[in-house]
Amino acid sequence: MKRLISKAILVLAAGVLFSGFASAQEVSQERIVKGLGKLRAAAPAIDLEILRQEAINGGNQPMSALPNWKRIGKLPQMVVEIDFENDSVAIQPNSYRTLGLIADALHHPNLWDYKFLVVGHASATGDEKHNLDLSEQRAAAIKEALSTTFAVDPARLYAVGVGEHLPIEGTDVKGSNNRRVQLINLGVFKIKS
Repeated sequence: MKRLISKAILVLAAGVLFSGFASAQEVSQERIVKGLGKLRAAAPAIDLEILRQEAINGGNQPMSALPNWKRIGKLPQMVVEIDFENDSVAIQPNSYRTLGLIADALHHPNLWDYKFLVVGHASATGDEKHNLDLSEQRAAAIKEALSTTFAVDPARLYAVGVGEHLPIEGTDVKGSNNRRVQLINLGVFKIKS
């Protein structure tokens, strides 16, 4: 039986969130540390459920048009690929090298004090509720892999899924580049409960 693979994009560096989709870059620990370490201002306090609901209720507006997403939109990010099995949260073995590089970067002294938001996205193919659930599960799978396999403190990672509701501006909402996972540096903060 042929296994289908779905590619997800893990977004980690500045500008990609609102300026459209950038292609995946060669991943290295140094590039990740540099990209994620460029936090220039205090990160806003966030509430994961407010972010999720704002995305769902946003009427497919771009992230830059949603108040809470706009507040975190200028935080450091970068683009790398993570492969999942089609319609699954199973991370393909070839992506563990990339996850390892990300984990190494998160263990770097320049990033020790920061917390990160993992945001799962889905393309607009299939059922909307299924896409929302899948995006949430993929974000949680990245968080779990980083914390269990690579010993990143799970208290530094937060996961939220937004399904198909925040496609990359100017792209086909059904396109594979909208199946992605973002990792955003949230700086040092306390999350609202």
